[in-house]
Amino acid sequence: MDANATPMTERTIPDRFAGKTIIVTGAGSGIGKATALRLAREGARVIASDIHADRIDQLVHDHPDLDLIPVAGDASDQAAVDRMVAAGNGTIHGLVNNAGIMDDFLPVAEVTDEMWSRVMRVNVESVLRLTRAVVPIMLAQGAGAIVNVASVAGLGGSFAGVAYTASKHAMIGITRNTAFMYGPGGIRTNAVAPGGVATAIDATFGSQHALDRLGPIFQALMPRTAQSEELASDITYLLSDDASNINGAVLASDGGLTAM
Repeated sequence: MDANATPMTERTIPDRFAGKTIIVTGAGSGIGKATALRLAREGARVIASDIHADRIDQLVHDHPDLDLIPVAGDASDQAAVDRMVAAGNGTIHGLVNNAGIMDDFLPVAEVTDEMWSRVMRVNVESVLRLTRAVVPIMLAQGAGAIVNVASVAGLGGSFAGVAYTASKHAMIGITRNTAFMYGPGGIRTNAVAPGGVATAIDATFGSQHALDRLGPIFQALMPRTAQSEELASDITYLLSDDASNINGAVLASDGGLTAM
């Protein structure tokens, strides 16, 4: 893809999510923020969660015309999950598992127990806990849509460190298993796999070995950096009735990176 390609122009669809209540984690910045705003502009009541309370409070303050419900907390913490679900007042139509962290690109010989545990807790346990919490509600409704924000790192081994790579493979596994298990109950579960996106996530190299291996690949092959709004468009599509026949899919939204 041309590195100077013009990003998309957002075109919202009024009332596409009217009457729908949707949880978005990591809604204080980046993909989560763009998704929360896109959904709310299209009529959804959005439960916007983030570990940084000031970010979602600011989000609500800046958009008083939108139906945004801030719920601060760590998405991997059961108490925070309970608060998010309770904010739905018994109804949850959609879930976007977006909260996540990187791993300093540490390969297996260098990753610490602390880094491994932290990445797995944030990137995997949060998906497990929230999905487990909303599925019974969606089954009772007879419908629901879940979108997990994975990564191209979940499709290969040359995009991140070992912890992040393993966590995103795990997220894709959760996506496909949930899609299979609960599709007959009216629940669609899909994932998006972004490449490089302009977000607040820390993606610094903490390993010279990883930099030596991955640096030349990134410099030679990486397409342009996507904007968060482009991923929000993909996510809202997968949540919408327009994607009614899509279940268990992993959409690589990476500018053609995985086609190389």
